Amino acid sequence: MADDLAQSLEENGAVVLGPVRTVSAALDLIHSQPDLDAALLDVNLGREQVFPVAEALEALHVPFCFTTGYEPSSIPERFAGVARFEKPLNCDAVTRALSESLIHQQREPGAQIQASSSVYG
Repeated sequence: MADDLAQSLEENGAVVLGPVRTVSAALDLIHSQPDLDAALLDVNLGREQVFPVAEALEALHVPFCFTTGYEPSSIPERFAGVARFEKPLNCDAVTRALSESLIHQQREPGAQIQASSSVYG
């Protein structure tokens, strides 16, 4: 599944960064990549939840989507409007949602998408 998702994103012009497996590593990646266009965040990174990463991306106005095997109620209310994809993932739907997020943000698709996700593991 992870290879299929990466391939789908790359076929649509994305440069996939990561994966990263911890919140700390994801935050480091965000700060080292100022031109990040979008991110795909697995809600659960090992023993950590990814919400500090979502907050950092939000502060930088970087669109992102969540992937999860959890119920919708596991995501804080402040992120209720963020696209959420349940596992197993539909690669085409995820790619389409990230592309639409980029268009909505008036960015050109294809630069860098951060994969902060155990989905890629």
